[in-house]
Amino acid sequence: MASIALKSFTRLRHSTPEPSHFHFPIPLPLARHQCFKVTASKSSPKLTNRNLWVAIIGGNPEGGCAAETMAKNGIETFLIEQKMENCKPCGGAIPLCMVGEFDLPLDIIDRKMTKMKMISPSNEALDIGQTLKPHKYIGMVRRDVLDAYLRERAKKNGARVINGLFLKMDLPKNQEQPYILHFTEYDGKKGGLGEKKTLEVDAVIGADGANYKVTKSINAGDYEYAIAFQERVRIPDEKIVYYENLAEMYVGDDVSPDFYGWVFPKCDHVAVGTGTVTHKGDIKKFQLATRNRAKDKILGDKIIRVEAHPIPEHPRPRRVALVGDAAGYVTKCSGEGIYFATKSGRMCVEAIVQGSENGTRMIDEGDLRNYLDKWDKTYWPTYKVLDVLQKVFYRSNPAREAFVEMCADEYVQKMTFDSYLYKKVAPGNPLQDLKLAVNTIGSLVRANALRNEMEKLRV
Repeated sequence: MASIALKSFTRLRHSTPEPSHFHFPIPLPLARHQCFKVTASKSSPKLTNRNLWVAIIGGNPEGGCAAETMAKNGIETFLIEQKMENCKPCGGAIPLCMVGEFDLPLDIIDRKMTKMKMISPSNEALDIGQTLKPHKYIGMVRRDVLDAYLRERAKKNGARVINGLFLKMDLPKNQEQPYILHFTEYDGKKGGLGEKKTLEVDAVIGADGANYKVTKSINAGDYEYAIAFQERVRIPDEKIVYYENLAEMYVGDDVSPDFYGWVFPKCDHVAVGTGTVTHKGDIKKFQLATRNRAKDKILGDKIIRVEAHPIPEHPRPRRVALVGDAAGYVTKCSGEGIYFATKSGRMCVEAIVQGSENGTRMIDEGDLRNYLDKWDKTYWPTYKVLDVLQKVFYRSNPAREAFVEMCADEYVQKMTFDSYLYKKVAPGNPLQDLKLAVNTIGSLVRANALRNEMEKLRV
């Protein structure tokens, strides 16, 4: 959720006239900058006696990563997050490539998942993972741990992390004015009420999730979203051994009419959840069905936390200043978002760093167009493939049975894991692709015939 700007300003201040302990003076307004397209470093105003100021709203992985990258590269960086202990209801799966690419320590990974069970609507279980090599795995993390780690790393690199509630943003009326952010800061000194303050900056990156205030402030446009519901469940030690390196995925219209239910392992508990776009009001019913499908393996469970959150279903109409969920970067079919959110935060900031020449010049929306062009070129194929899969295989129980049948193919598993682990659509073997196409058509034909027979029985 980023709203980019190029302005001049005065300082961070209280909303009331009293002096602020949070006082960062910055110079008087600059001369009117020129509007430009791509090469901000050549045509934008050079900053005098200060560097570029940028605020990030949202302390999730995309916000933390963006803050760290900016602070390392000469930009005065502010990260505003209200709930430092809060976490999104998220399965918590991260691909192997993310560990190295974002230099994540292994101790924040709760489990190294090497196996998955995919359970069909008729409760046929398919074991997936035989194509994984011994050194490959999918990392399972807790979002509260991952998010806090990335925020702390940003802070160590010079970002100013503010525990505060973002309230609204005053957009500039002309090209010389700053963005003015209004927020309530919580520092433990004023009790639970906090203290209202304002902050003037050159640019704002929105990273506060789906349907939140930054996107509304910049009129980013509407998009369809899902509701994700998850319970963290503590189960007996003898039962959690079963989930040591295993995750479960349940498909069927009982657990979700357009998504899937899951049981994902954590350090000392499991996360049980589901999601839906089309039947949001029935989310608790779908959650109960997911628990019932897994009941033999989680018997004796104790719910230790309940989480719910909106999840975007497609990119926003206007996302030039947005990252992560705010931009709509959650994949169809798999519902994955952690890697893509974090990557979008980094790519967005790299465009700002490059366009501003490490914070020494003003920037323009054209700089972020570079980020979007690069993003779409790199990841559009992945999003498109998963969109097609969801439309084809999540439309009915017979289609889901066909999906599970298709996933039994070793070639499908290899292609799926290679694409997931390294975040690229894996190149296929033409002969194997042809064979897969024939088998898929056969599965869909059988599924369609089964659906017709079931409809006759209902009559």
